[in-house]
Amino acid sequence: MTTQRSAPQAFLTDTFPEIRRPDAGAVLISEWDAGSPEGRRAVVEGVAGAWARTPLPAGLLSRVLFTGTDGSSVLNYAQWTSDAAHREFVRTEGTGLRERIAAVLEGVGGVGNTGPGRFRLYRSLLPEGVPGTPGCVVRVAFGTSGHEAARRLVDGLMDMFDGRQGGEGAFGSHFHLSADGHRVVNYSEWTDAAAHQRQIDANLRNDGPVMGFIAGLEGVEPLGFKRFVEPRGLVRV
Repeated sequence: MTTQRSAPQAFLTDTFPEIRRPDAGAVLISEWDAGSPEGRRAVVEGVAGAWARTPLPAGLLSRVLFTGTDGSSVLNYAQWTSDAAHREFVRTEGTGLRERIAAVLEGVGGVGNTGPGRFRLYRSLLPEGVPGTPGCVVRVAFGTSGHEAARRLVDGLMDMFDGRQGGEGAFGSHFHLSADGHRVVNYSEWTDAAAHQRQIDANLRNDGPVMGFIAGLEGVEPLGFKRFVEPRGLVRV
């Protein structure tokens, strides 16, 4: 990975996080809907700037914001060594970070917020020797009735694809289970949005086997996907 700016405290800047890093014991995922491209840009720049002025705790491994291709969405993906490390930071943080972020969102106005939700990486479909680095993240979400339904969904997809992420331009799909068992988030990496669309057209049609399998699962509700580009944030080396 390469940096776009000099990185403080042994962090890479504005790059995609390493989703399967072994020291990541907890993941926080949230989304904002800023309503417009201008609002989206203000949220990304403002929140990234707020974190850039904050002393970073040892338990933080990454915090990356992504720009939605829909013109309004922002994805926030953060990795911590543990839930306890994040909770301790929230309890003791006294730099005004929360106030600065709240001021950014208030300044944009009407920003919808889905999180943050607490997740753990469960399983991954691994790439088949794709060179280079991702250029697009696809967030695919499912509502689930509990941990059993969530695992049944992911395990079934893993078996269907034999543990490998298919499709030209695919880097991998990483399934995260929420702490309460009511949400599955697939963080899927692609060369670009066009590569993901080709996979949908070829293998993810509503009348195809994958969507048929999902439709037949009790306690699982597909919640759609969004595409994101342009990572902005910090990733610990």
